[in-house]
Amino acid sequence: MRFGLLYEHQLPRPWTGDTEHRLFKEALAQVELADSLGVDYIWEVEHHFLEEYAHSSAPEVFLAACAARTKRIRIGHGVVLAPPAYNHPARVAERIATLDLISDGRVDWGTGESASRVELEGFGVDPDQKKAMWAEAVEQTANMMTMNPYPGFQGTFFAMPVRNVVPKPLQKPHPPLWVACSRRETIHAAARAGIGALTFAFVDPAEAAKWAHEYYDIIRSEQCVPIGHAVNANIAMVTGFSCHEDGAEARRRGSEGFQFFGYSLGHYYVYGHHQPGVTDIWQRFEAAKDKLPPAGRGSGIGTPTELTEHLRQYREAGVDQVVFIQQGGRNKHEHICDSLRLFADKVMPVLKADQAARDARKQAELAPFIEAALTRKRRMPPAATSAIPTVSAYGRNVVQADQATEGPTHHIAADIAVMMNDPAARKNKAPAG
Repeated sequence: MRFGLLYEHQLPRPWTGDTEHRLFKEALAQVELADSLGVDYIWEVEHHFLEEYAHSSAPEVFLAACAARTKRIRIGHGVVLAPPAYNHPARVAERIATLDLISDGRVDWGTGESASRVELEGFGVDPDQKKAMWAEAVEQTANMMTMNPYPGFQGTFFAMPVRNVVPKPLQKPHPPLWVACSRRETIHAAARAGIGALTFAFVDPAEAAKWAHEYYDIIRSEQCVPIGHAVNANIAMVTGFSCHEDGAEARRRGSEGFQFFGYSLGHYYVYGHHQPGVTDIWQRFEAAKDKLPPAGRGSGIGTPTELTEHLRQYREAGVDQVVFIQQGGRNKHEHICDSLRLFADKVMPVLKADQAARDARKQAELAPFIEAALTRKRRMPPAATSAIPTVSAYGRNVVQADQATEGPTHHIAADIAVMMNDPAARKNKAPAG
């Protein structure tokens, strides 16, 4: 089993002048510690305008900082919002590839649609169309990372001409693809698309076993038709986190933060009424928290012994990765670091003891099904060289552009001199045309 950390960058009110600065610096320190301890993944969300719940609106910046400070931990977008109004597919391809190069091939590319009204309406995304937007954008972004040049596209939600999207990622054909899932149906859709299920559904091991079984049954079936150019057969599930030798202290340190995560999630996605810049979610949470279900045993909160037993059940259920929400509510930085150290010392060695052998068995068992799935992939035809148009630079007429293709003439030399800010060249340059 592998383990990851999920960052929303939660920041309950009240805020002071340096709270966001401290939040990000502490998160970077936690990621550095996790890397040194052998934690497998860091996952960073993308959300917009979700005050208190998630101040992570530029995950590519945070993850680049993580990549620069770490050596081995996987750098996961959990997730990039795919509708083009959030992120143009070409910009996603460029950013993912650049991050993959910077991190020496450690990127995982999680994708999602977005679901909150605050975000969707803020960017003018039609909620009835967002699933179709996701499918179109993700497939074309994968094509952009793998095709040289990308042959252009006239779609329902975006269009672009022939271009070679650079750079290309270090991982070939592209970094592992995931999709955010909160329902059983989305997990099935992930399997049909041949991508990892990054599951934000808090289910017990018995329910997780059903979901994992169904997911891998679809991966093995003819229903699996990859949306990307590789199959990433993996299930990750999210839970809370706090580890202490004293179970009561683990719950005291970690339960409130996990409760706030759930409450603020519900505020933006289910039952809340929000006035931007006005509503105080933490104040509402404090008024309601005594009525909320406790976050204790059954999550990633407890003693090393409790966590080992609970997480072993998920491993036997077929879950490949457990992702911890350790930075929630007002959880303290020092408590998070203490929990990570204890978990790495007492729990991870037990659950990772036979990881290599499990990986090898899984890879061998799934290999023929993945190969068959890739033969069903509907591939975009490449652009014929004769069909790739020449793009002439602005500021040159057609005659000059034609001359430029024949070799370095005096026109080109004069243009270069002007661009290099040569005063004499500017004075003597004849008007274009």
